[in-house]
Amino acid sequence: MTTVDPRADLSALTGPGGSGLRFTVGQYVALTKPRIIELLLITTIPVMFLAQGGVPDLLLVLVTLVGGTMSAGAANTLNCYLDRDIDAVMHRTSKRPLVTGTVSPRGALTFGLVLTVVSTLWLGLLVNWLSAWLALGALLFYVVGYTLLLKRRTAQNIVWGGAAGCMPVLIGWSAVTDSLSWSAFALFMVIFFWTPPHYWPLSMRYKDDYATAHVPMLPVVERFVVVAKQIVLYSWAMVAASLALVPLQRMGWVYLVAAVVSGGLFLAEAHRLLVRAKAGAGEDVLRPMRLFHFSITYLTVLFVGVALDPIWHLALPGLR
Repeated sequence: MTTVDPRADLSALTGPGGSGLRFTVGQYVALTKPRIIELLLITTIPVMFLAQGGVPDLLLVLVTLVGGTMSAGAANTLNCYLDRDIDAVMHRTSKRPLVTGTVSPRGALTFGLVLTVVSTLWLGLLVNWLSAWLALGALLFYVVGYTLLLKRRTAQNIVWGGAAGCMPVLIGWSAVTDSLSWSAFALFMVIFFWTPPHYWPLSMRYKDDYATAHVPMLPVVERFVVVAKQIVLYSWAMVAASLALVPLQRMGWVYLVAAVVSGGLFLAEAHRLLVRAKAGAGEDVLRPMRLFHFSITYLTVLFVGVALDPIWHLALPGLR
């Protein structure tokens, strides 16, 4: 439920002038923001490998991903329904189906609610009810907590609202073990601290869009140097959380190298942004999208390490 690509709308590719069943289906799929759901693959599958201590049941992986995809799609659809007024005035979101009129508000609301029910039953009946309630909780928090209560009221919206995007790691762990653990919560905190350094650079790039829509993202209400300082602080907390997994789960060299190298590069990029912001550089010199795009690479590398470590476990001294 966290942004992956600022242009992640299939509707932008099809446009408002199409017709026919294939076009209509594509517009409803666009409401689910498919590229955002790619984060499910990046985080859920590796955590299932870690929880299993090796390769999990592949059918369970598939069933969990289908249920998680439907749940995230429901949340994104309801988000589009509730945000259709501000989407209409933001250039970045002006081609979404509810803005162009290719999907009606009633149709979007019905689609989102049906996906909510189906995804909850799917996970509950085919995986386990703990995973189902976690997915439903994430959906409700994203729709009610973030979209309705936080997004338009506070500059800390993405900090607390981003917690919904952390839930796939808990869902992946519970799908395998039907329980939760401190290791799962450590990875939850990695994504929690990762979300602001991931999203605020995007908000810096589209600051005028958010200002026009009266959405108080941090770069709208604070100077870029303040935003950059916050990005650095959250980045250090993110790396610390990633390293906390090592003793908690007795991770080996594979994960440690992935965490240290990718985390070090992330911190270097965050500090580069801060140095340029302190120098008073404009958005064209700051190039915040560099950090935005690298944040996706960071998460991918880190969670590849999560998946590979239990398979090719090279124990660290003292953690055998």
